Amino acid sequence: MSLSDSTVQKSTPMTPKDAWQAVHDAVESRIDPIGMMAPLVHAQMAWWLHPQELAESLSRFSTDVLTLQWHTWQRALGMQAEDVVRPHADDQRFSDPEWRDIATWGILRQWYLLFTRQTLDMLHETPGLSSRERRKAAFWWREWLNAMAPTNFFWSNPVAQRKAIESNGQSLARGLEIMLDDLKAGTVRMTDPSHFTVGKNLATTPGKVVFRNRLLEVIHYTPTVEKNFEKPLVIVTAWINKHYILDMTPAKSMVKYLLDQGFSVFITSWKNPDQTMSEVSFDDYLSEGIDKIIHVAREISGAKQVNAVGYCIGGAALTTYMAWANRRYSAREMPVSSVTLLTALVDYHKPGDIEIFLDESTIQWLSKNMQAKGFLEGQEMATAFRLLRSNSLIWHYVVHGYLYGETPPPFDVLYWNMDATRMPADMHQWYLREFYLNNNLIKKDALTIAGEAIDLERIKQPVYSVGAADDHIAPWRQTFRVNNFVCGSKRNVLSSSGHILGIVNPPVNPPKREYWVGTAERHDTPESWHERAEHRQGSWWEDWMAWLKPQAGKLVKAGPTTTREYPALGDAPGEYVRET
Repeated sequence: MSLSDSTVQKSTPMTPKDAWQAVHDAVESRIDPIGMMAPLVHAQMAWWLHPQELAESLSRFSTDVLTLQWHTWQRALGMQAEDVVRPHADDQRFSDPEWRDIATWGILRQWYLLFTRQTLDMLHETPGLSSRERRKAAFWWREWLNAMAPTNFFWSNPVAQRKAIESNGQSLARGLEIMLDDLKAGTVRMTDPSHFTVGKNLATTPGKVVFRNRLLEVIHYTPTVEKNFEKPLVIVTAWINKHYILDMTPAKSMVKYLLDQGFSVFITSWKNPDQTMSEVSFDDYLSEGIDKIIHVAREISGAKQVNAVGYCIGGAALTTYMAWANRRYSAREMPVSSVTLLTALVDYHKPGDIEIFLDESTIQWLSKNMQAKGFLEGQEMATAFRLLRSNSLIWHYVVHGYLYGETPPPFDVLYWNMDATRMPADMHQWYLREFYLNNNLIKKDALTIAGEAIDLERIKQPVYSVGAADDHIAPWRQTFRVNNFVCGSKRNVLSSSGHILGIVNPPVNPPKREYWVGTAERHDTPESWHERAEHRQGSWWEDWMAWLKPQAGKLVKAGPTTTREYPALGDAPGEYVRET
């Protein structure tokens, strides 16, 4: 290159577009790595660029303000007046009668709700923005509005003031103690962890650890009946949390229920990774985890095949494994005969509220942090999930703990939720990018995992899939999408409740919940399936047993929990589950 060429290159001015992009990239990487501010700025600019729409929205708002002003005067003068804005049915912040019966607090409540509704409505209706950016802008504004709610502050919360007076200030003293304990714990605690001990009053179903490697312990539970079905049941749990969500207490334990139904049950208990496992990959979880537990279950039971269950990300991994195994093994050697998927995503096009945190800039920021430490802290992921429901999962405990002085009651599911695990850096950034960002799991041969190209259409085995109606982590319309890709027979269930209680749903009398069930075809949409699905009261576990037992072989004498090749390495629930 000549000197003149070099001089020309150095003197080439930066275009306004290049300059703006440089500023945008600098702000994104240094100031706003998870995309909190950018959608809000974009929304504000979009409204200024659409003055007619802005004027129409402000006109509607001014009408609401005038209506609320009249309501305010009526309440201030001691008159009865209908609420102008009503909170959502699941919003319990203003449930105390003082927020309605006393004019001062009723007026404050109404003005807060009106401005909250107007702000969020405008953000969702922002002209000229993509729906994704609208949702992100609305999410972050909602987080701020939730934080600024009058219920969260002593001087604007009549219930906190009443409790302080009634207790001669003891409620505030207890609240200070709870706040200091939370600061020491590094989180707003949802239950008192001292009430629970894994292996004593949680995860108490008897069994043995029969295999251990760097990624997992395999637990084989002790039979509870004289005869078991020939084919064992292998449960692949999520490594985002610990396995005992399916073995909480005897009354809630899916594991114990399956044992009592005559199944020989094996379950994954994943290692809680540290910095030495930073390079562990998704391939390793498949080959050293899922393939290994299936091999162990077949060896101990002597069965040629197993029935497999996958929960949450364990279900996504099991679906991946099934595509992998159908290519790796011949039809006669295929080790899995049926698959049950519990609130498991395979199509990540609309993954629910969590997409707020999942874009290119956020994943780059997370990847940088994970590479520095070698893992993603479990508490960071738990905080992200709690932000999705901040009123019920954060501010409820702040108000009741710090302002009311109420110690949170013992709740085993919330303790499990707080018992978070870490994610290996390489595995997790690959998973976020390839599944969430690129949605490559549903694309034919777009992923090569453990040496095999992945195509979900290769899955010919029967599939039983379960979604939960109120699931905000794996929305049921997306979990249903697995039925549009796999080629075997399909039965689909929509359970009431959410991501946890829709699955941890034992039969009780009288029934607490309900579900919809029916066969699914590849051409079905969630809506077309739901129209013809059968509505039932009770637990879907009973329908699952009616589907699963005919595929489990004949009943034979229950086999041993351990063998010479797989001796007991310890009692259930094992050692990995206790790691912090």
